[in-house]
Amino acid sequence: MLIFVSVLKIGYSQTVVIGSQVWCNKNLEVSKFRNGDPIPEVKSNEAWEKAGENKQPAWCYYNYDSANGIKYGKFYNWYAVIDPRGLSPLGYHVPTDDEWTELSDFLGGKQVAGKILKMETILENEIQIGGWNGNNLHGFSALPGGYGFYFGGFDFMGSHGYFWSSTEGSANSAYTRLLSGEDDVLVRASYFKGGGLSVRCLKD
Repeated sequence: MLIFVSVLKIGYSQTVVIGSQVWCNKNLEVSKFRNGDPIPEVKSNEAWEKAGENKQPAWCYYNYDSANGIKYGKFYNWYAVIDPRGLSPLGYHVPTDDEWTELSDFLGGKQVAGKILKMETILENEIQIGGWNGNNLHGFSALPGGYGFYFGGFDFMGSHGYFWSSTEGSANSAYTRLLSGEDDVLVRASYFKGGGLSVRCLKD
C-alpha cells in the first residue's frame, strides 16, 4: 500500500512508508550541505578522480549533463555522504548498511526486494518502454540511473541503479545496494568511495 506522509522542500516530492521506515521516493539532488555550504560540482573525469583521491566531497550528473538530473538526480561520492555538514535534509539521513538490510528483510528478502522497489516501466521521451520489470508496490520508485566510475566516466544508465549506504566497508570502499533490470534481487555490494552513486534518504 502506498502511503504519502510528507512533502519535502529540498530535492524531493514525497516520502513513502515501508514497514517502520520512511523513505524519500526520489534520488537526492541537493547541491548544498545542510548547513548551507556548497557541495563542489565536478564536470570532468580528471576532476572527479582528483576529488576521490583527495577524499573531498563532490557531486555530478551522469555524463556531466544536467538533463540527466531531471529524472535520476545527482551522483555523489562517499565523501559527500559522510561529510559532517550533512548531505541529507534536516530530519533525514543516508541509510546505513543495516537499514538497507531492514528494508530488504521487510520486503521478503534480497531475492525479491528488487522487484518491489523498482518502477514498473520507464518513460523515455513520453514513450513507455520495458526492461526494468518492477512492480513499485510501496512507491519507492527506483529507476536505473547507472553510476560513475571512481576514475571518471559512466555506465549502466537504463539498466542498473546503484545507491550508497553510509557504512564503510574498508579503507577504500563503502557498502552499496544495486538494482538490475535483469532480475528481482536487491544486491548488497561495495564500491570505491570515490565513485558516483545515487542517494536515497531515510527519516531519522
